[in-house]
Amino acid sequence: MTDARHSARGIALVLMAAMLWGTTGTAQSLAPATLSPYWVGSLRLVIASGFFALLALGAPARSGAWHWPPVLLAGVSIAVYNLSFFAGVRASGVALGTAIAIGSGPIWAGLLQTLLTRRLPAPLWWLGTLVSVAGGVAMALGQSGGLRLQAGGVALCLLAGLCYAVYALANKHLVLALGPVRTNLVVFVGASLISVPMAWVLGGPLQAGTQSWAVVAFLGLVSTGISYLLFSSGLRHISGATGVTLALGEPVTAFMLAVWVVGERQQLLAWLGLAAVIAGLLVVIAAEMRSAR
Repeated sequence: MTDARHSARGIALVLMAAMLWGTTGTAQSLAPATLSPYWVGSLRLVIASGFFALLALGAPARSGAWHWPPVLLAGVSIAVYNLSFFAGVRASGVALGTAIAIGSGPIWAGLLQTLLTRRLPAPLWWLGTLVSVAGGVAMALGQSGGLRLQAGGVALCLLAGLCYAVYALANKHLVLALGPVRTNLVVFVGASLISVPMAWVLGGPLQAGTQSWAVVAFLGLVSTGISYLLFSSGLRHISGATGVTLALGEPVTAFMLAVWVVGERQQLLAWLGLAAVIAGLLVVIAAEMRSAR
């Protein structure tokens, strides 16, 4: 398989992961208000860890040394990402919170990758990324009907974007050495051990009924387990920064679900933002394919 075909496969896998992530906000909105967002983020990590543990039972063993520093870095990053993302979205609203968290991720990733490799990503990548991020902001403003910033919520969402970028770059290193299943298993188990005590401290005792567990089970198995397996598999073939940018397919999916499933009527600004996100993603894909060739 040529490098270009490898890249095309990686792009497709990451986009499929982003589509599954796009169901997160809708699913979270179905959870009862009594369920703390900190517990939502933590429990989905626990369920995803069980999912990866089952997959690991049938996965072929790999020889080689474990890369504990990036494992710990990825685990801490994904734990803080989940806690800050769900809390930030609760404070800022689903549309705006998701736009800030997911939109800031590619910028963080581009800057971090530049520091690590001492080389800026291609100008075409920056163009596509900035267009997509701007489109994501326009989508959020069009859906929310205005700009309603809450300082704490914005800070949490920006922290979530930074942690997601750190996780993606560390995950890129790990998945090449350990494979997608073992990488996600050790990262999510570590993240669960960190996030559950934090959820207890920040969110109080767990209060979850049948509806809460149904929502968390979906988030853990589908929006986290399957999606992160696809994402990690895709990162084997594309750059970490490109993987983070392609995650902007998440708000596109969430937007379409709101229109087709929920029946929401969107403003013109939101539709223009949707077009900008898609156009920017196409530019980023072109930049990645050009690099592969």
